[in-house]
Amino acid sequence: MSVPTRARRTLVTSSLGTCLLLGGCAAPWESEPASAVDGRITLGFVNGGSTEFHTCLQESVERTARNNSVGLQTANSRQDAATEVANIERLIARDVDALIVQTVDVNALEGGIAKARAAGVPIFLTSVVPEDTSDVLGAVVVDQKEVGRLDAEWIEKDAAGRQVSVGVIAGAPGAASDVLVEAFTAHLPGNASVVASRPGMYDPVKARTVAAEMIRAQPGLDYAFVANEQMAFAAREAFDAAGGKDVRIVTVNGTDEALAALKDGRFAATVSNSAADTGELAVENVVSLLREEKADKIDKTRVRLVTEDNADTAPLYCPPED
Repeated sequence: MSVPTRARRTLVTSSLGTCLLLGGCAAPWESEPASAVDGRITLGFVNGGSTEFHTCLQESVERTARNNSVGLQTANSRQDAATEVANIERLIARDVDALIVQTVDVNALEGGIAKARAAGVPIFLTSVVPEDTSDVLGAVVVDQKEVGRLDAEWIEKDAAGRQVSVGVIAGAPGAASDVLVEAFTAHLPGNASVVASRPGMYDPVKARTVAAEMIRAQPGLDYAFVANEQMAFAAREAFDAAGGKDVRIVTVNGTDEALAALKDGRFAATVSNSAADTGELAVENVVSLLREEKADKIDKTRVRLVTEDNADTAPLYCPPED
């Protein structure tokens, strides 16, 4: 005999204790209210932005929910922490059984945490996870420390002991980008100096401006580490326009467009991590954990360094719809 959804929530929250709330969104709701779904789990997915990563992640969450007969409501925070909190409140009010959250800012959610605690809504995270995981239902994360390490170690190998300069174009401060950049800079060799570091906010227009200013200030720049490939393409254009064609770009994601850029020399290296895998694991693991079935509380999306030499064997970043 199946356990009613409301009873499952009580069971899960009592075993987990207080839930940690990270994330939120503000786009219109895309599915029916939870109250209209009888006898099945309904999840809320609060996405953090509209980059290719976020878009592919959402497509994967929606597809996996549909394939598993799970109700789903989605919204988008557009990189705004205040909007996150407001939309968390809205999702809680829709009586979802759990929230999957791709957060914007892990430090700006105290109010939302309190509301989730009072409502007994379990939280499942993507991309980041707190050191103390006792207050979350679970997480699927890209190991940002590993991603940063792989890109930094590629520079170490490529520089081969030469004194080199490195520029950093980060994402949005306050979440996964901070972890990524810190790991990257920590693993750079002593012969590599970070001469500039600014956020690109996961916005190609902003990243283009940052890159143009960076190459003007550092005309001899050797490498640029860019926190995602959409920004990296914009940075490439800005570097080339300002005479910085020799700047070698290392980046993150492993999209089809980036693999082509590795082959033609626009990028030097990237670290692949499938957004589709992250979304699929998130939905499947949440459902299993709510039903008290076997699942890893903290799961990881596979990461892999990709260069021109192995671009043909890189995993698909965002497989097409079925």
